[in-house]
Amino acid sequence: MLAALIIVSLLLIVAIAVAVISFRRMSELRMDLTSAVLSRTEIANFLSRFSTGINCDDGVDGAMYSAARYVCEQIEASGVAIYGANGKVLVPLAVYGVYPLTKGVHKRGQRMLDVLKEEEPIASGSGFLGGVFESRQSELVQLAAMDERFSAYPEHEKIGSIMATPMMRDGITVGVICAVNNKMSTGKAFSDAQLNRIKSLANQVLMVQQLVQVYGEISRRERIDQELGFVRQFQLSLLPAADMTLGNFSVSAHTTSAKEVNGDFYDMVRIDDDRLLVMIGDACGKGMPACMMAAMTRSFARSICSNFTTLSQFLRDINSNLFRDSDIDRFITLGCCLIDRRGGLIEFGRAGHTDMIMHVHGHLRRLSPDGTALGMLPDEDAEFETICLALDSGSSLMLYSDGLSEALNHDKEEFGTERLTNAFSVACHHHESASDIISEVMGAVREFEYEQNDDQTMILIRYQE
Repeated sequence: MLAALIIVSLLLIVAIAVAVISFRRMSELRMDLTSAVLSRTEIANFLSRFSTGINCDDGVDGAMYSAARYVCEQIEASGVAIYGANGKVLVPLAVYGVYPLTKGVHKRGQRMLDVLKEEEPIASGSGFLGGVFESRQSELVQLAAMDERFSAYPEHEKIGSIMATPMMRDGITVGVICAVNNKMSTGKAFSDAQLNRIKSLANQVLMVQQLVQVYGEISRRERIDQELGFVRQFQLSLLPAADMTLGNFSVSAHTTSAKEVNGDFYDMVRIDDDRLLVMIGDACGKGMPACMMAAMTRSFARSICSNFTTLSQFLRDINSNLFRDSDIDRFITLGCCLIDRRGGLIEFGRAGHTDMIMHVHGHLRRLSPDGTALGMLPDEDAEFETICLALDSGSSLMLYSDGLSEALNHDKEEFGTERLTNAFSVACHHHESASDIISEVMGAVREFEYEQNDDQTMILIRYQE
C-alpha cells in the first residue's frame, strides 16, 4: 500500500514538472511571436521616418537626422549622435537633442552637427567613442563625470550617464551610436534595458546609412530605382502569407502594384485563438507617398490589435493616429472583416473602402456599412458602422481595391462593379479553390483593361463546414 502511494506521488510530481515546462515553453513562444510582430511594426515606422527625412530640404542629412531623432525618442535619451567610419576614424553624421560630447564652442544658432564636424575625427581606440569603435563592444557608463575618458570635454562634470553601441556590417564596424543622459529617470543612469534597446536599433540606423550611401554614390535615376527596389522588397516582406485558415474559414489574398511600390496592402492578424482580423487598405495616390501611407496604417493597425476591443473602436483608433500624424491631403480607405470561428460569424466594417460582395448558393449581396476614409476627420467626427453575419456553409466573400472596378479599357470605359460582381459569381460557380477564384476574377480584369494604372488587391474569404 505504501509503495503504491509512493509511486502515485512520484507520477504526480513528474506530471507537475512536465506541465510547468510546457507552460514555460508556451510563454516563450508567445513572447517570441509578440517580439516578431513588434519588430516588423517598428521597422515600418522607422522606414516611414526615413522617407520623410529624405524628402525634406536637407536630403540625406535630413534622413540621418530623422534616424538620430527616432533613436533618441525610442531610448528616451537627452541627446543622440550617429558617427560613421571613415577608415580608422569616426566622423559625425547626425546629432539630435542636447549632446555635450564636444570640445568646441557651440555658438548661438549653430547646428551641433557643424560644431562636431569642425573637430578632429575620433581615431580608433581614442577615448570612449574610439574605444567602442575599436573593441566592437557596446558600453554603458554610469557617471561620465567620474570617468577620465571624458575629462577632455569642457563640460564633462555636467555629463551624466552615457552609452554607445557599434554598427556592424559583415563583421566590420561601420559606425557608432552614442546616447547621453537618461530622460526616463532624470539623474539616474541608463538601464540595461535601454542599452539593449539601442543595440537593437543599430541595425535600423545601419539600413538608413546604407541608403544614404546609395544616394551619394549613384546617379539620380539609378538611386531612385535602388530606393524603390529596396522599399518594394521590404514591403513584400511585410505581407503575411497569402493563404490562412481558422476553423471552417479560409482566407486567400493577392495584390499587384501598378508602379514599383504598392499603395494597397492586405493583412491578417490573429486576435486570439478564435478570432482573425482581415484587412485590405488602399492609400490615396500612387508610388512612394501611397506606399508610406499604407506602411504607416499597417503599423498602427498591428499595434492597436494587441489591445483589440471592438471593430468600430479599432477603426476609430487608427483614424485618430493617422489624423494626428499624416498630412491633411493624405488618407487611406480600409475594409475589415473580423472572423469568429465560433458559430461561423463575421463582422464587416469599412472606412471609405469599396463594398464587400457576398456569394451564397448562387445569390449575390453587396454590403456597404457607413464609414469615412481614415485620416480625413478628427476623432469626434469619425463614425464607423459595422455589420455582423452568421454565414451558411459554402459562403464566399470578396474584398477588393478600386483598382479592379476602375480598370480602364482602350475606350476609357471602367470595368465597373457590375462586371466585377458577375466575374466573381461566375468564378464561384466554376471553382472550389480560393486561389482559382481569385485567378479567374483577376484574369477577367486583365483581359478587359488596356494598361494597369492602379494597384489591384483582392481578398477571398470562404466558409465551408
